[in-house]
Amino acid sequence: MLEDVVRFLICPYCAAGLALAERTLRCRAGHTFDVARQGYVNLLPGGSRPAGSGDTAAMVAAREAFLAKGHYAPLARCVAQHASAGEIADDGCVVDVGAGTGYHLAEVLARLPARDGRAPAGVALDISKYALRRAARAHPRIGAVACDAWTGLPVRSGCAYLVLNVFAPRNGAELRRVLRDQGRLVVVTPTARHLAELVPRLGLLNVDERKEERVAEKLSPYFDLVDRHRLEYGMRLTHGDVRALVAMGPSAWHTDPQATWARLAELPEPFEVTASVTVAEYRGKR
Repeated sequence: MLEDVVRFLICPYCAAGLALAERTLRCRAGHTFDVARQGYVNLLPGGSRPAGSGDTAAMVAAREAFLAKGHYAPLARCVAQHASAGEIADDGCVVDVGAGTGYHLAEVLARLPARDGRAPAGVALDISKYALRRAARAHPRIGAVACDAWTGLPVRSGCAYLVLNVFAPRNGAELRRVLRDQGRLVVVTPTARHLAELVPRLGLLNVDERKEERVAEKLSPYFDLVDRHRLEYGMRLTHGDVRALVAMGPSAWHTDPQATWARLAELPEPFEVTASVTVAEYRGKR
């Protein structure tokens, strides 16, 4: 667990600050949380979904394999450009809600400059322990934390000058609480054209054509939209790439692998697939 990140975390039971002693986080009320040997800490309160929920080990391995090929590198660069264009606070951090393996957060931290000798730290939040094991190693300035975005983020109010939300759940109230008044929220969502060439051929899940509108509506009580644009580009994927792409996302829960791979075998290789996302920037309402 990165020591520079601990000061931004709070106890999920009493919301008090946490201190790190050896490999244990402790609040003043005596609640303790051990740092796993893989480098992440579980701050899920008792009764919550376990840290093994969310993406499975197989899904995370598939995601890591796909991302390592650089297919989402243009998206990561786009998110990082948004991040580096705004104000950077010396006493704040970057929070990635639904960080997965930490791929996008690592790219953002690599682009943010140091101030007064201190480089910005990032908090990677996810419910999957398998993802967090990788996020903890994705960048030396990342602290990885298990939590459930729907039951509250174990992060200090107003500590983040930048919050990222890439293909992840959006709890508007909590996103606004952790973001400082001058901070920015960057949200990435797929459009209806995302992976359009694969969806009908492999029987994958469709993206709602109104997704962009629905996301804005859900965030509108807490945020004002200040910028939104579409990022779209082509990816030349091998059959192995497509397998990883399907296995790492929500379609992995809803498709029959045998039938999907049989359909995949009928496609040419490499196969041209469209990546299409909306990148939106928000400011918190006061």
